[in-house]
Amino acid sequence: MRHFNKSTDLDVALKEAGVSRRDFLKYCGAVAASLGIAETMAPQIAAALTSAAKLKPAIWLEAGSCSGCTESTAQVGSPDIATVVLDIVSMNYNETLMAGAGFSAEQARKDTIAAGGYILIYEGSVMTGWDGNALRIGGQKGTEQLIESASKADAVIAVGSCAVDGGWVAAAPNPGGATGVTAFFAKNNIKTPVINLPTCPVNPEWVVAMLVDVLMVGALPKMDSEGRPTLIYGATIHDNCPRRGHFENGEFVEQFGDAHEAEGWCLYKLGCKGPQTKTNCPLVRWNEKVSWCVESGAPCIGCGNSVPSAGGTGNWVDADAPFFTRLADVRLPGIGGVQPSTIGAVVGGVAAAGLVVHGVASVAKGRVKGVPTESEKVYDAKKKGGK
Repeated sequence: MRHFNKSTDLDVALKEAGVSRRDFLKYCGAVAASLGIAETMAPQIAAALTSAAKLKPAIWLEAGSCSGCTESTAQVGSPDIATVVLDIVSMNYNETLMAGAGFSAEQARKDTIAAGGYILIYEGSVMTGWDGNALRIGGQKGTEQLIESASKADAVIAVGSCAVDGGWVAAAPNPGGATGVTAFFAKNNIKTPVINLPTCPVNPEWVVAMLVDVLMVGALPKMDSEGRPTLIYGATIHDNCPRRGHFENGEFVEQFGDAHEAEGWCLYKLGCKGPQTKTNCPLVRWNEKVSWCVESGAPCIGCGNSVPSAGGTGNWVDADAPFFTRLADVRLPGIGGVQPSTIGAVVGGVAAAGLVVHGVASVAKGRVKGVPTESEKVYDAKKKGGK
């Protein structure tokens, strides 16, 4: 990780990294889109980012994780503009990427805390097992490190599903007592606000967008009841999926490797959780917008379905597995996770149940008015009848 002092000009850093001003403005336009504002705001975003002296210092802690979110943010090849921007944000502490180690590294964190006015980025689940000794860092309990680091932070950005609800680490039987930041804070009466950015791993552009939002607006973004920014998690993957037309036509891939898979047919029957997963993955994508799960041919496994308030008792892994079959747990707005038997009973010709749920959601959102929901598509009826 490169380190810049606060007087460093971002334009210089971008030039050194081989990034043109035009590409930078294009990236700022993408950030504007992620924030739900007009791309004409790109120059203002660029100006805000260029004013490095105004950017807050940041501490990046890594707890119970596989380092996937760090890899998503840092393992790029161009270099990625997001990485340059994140380098400029005074990243005073990052256990995986910083050059320092041992006493000097921990002192950098403590000095940042003492100064206050920083943003805490937290990756991985909070390990509460064995009185917090499930994870020790620098001779200190991981739980104590989080409490100390959050004490003077302006906000905590929980990056990735593990930080949000415990994720993979909290999956049953969860011997290490893994949980999410929000649930841990609630249990320990910690009032520092939390911005939850679930998915496995987090998209670095979302991290940049949140930093830009806080920088430009000077306040937390609009969030849903689970602390997730509505501009990122306000619509389902299904709403923006490029395969949705095939879903509407009842055209589904029946098994991996069949002819229709190459034609881009809908992956719903192979377990795609897109209809009940809220993220803007189809719009933002990964790796400089190259691709994302469904575009690469894999069903959405619902990693954006993290429930921060569940606290390791209802993490997305346990709720959404098995990943490559249709599941019974369907999350509906205002209801949460439900397991209707009519959906759970369907495993082969499950399109009907999915279409019912889709129809209910469409009516609720006003997309369909006065049209009765179909119990079964003609396509599926014919398939059952062998026609």
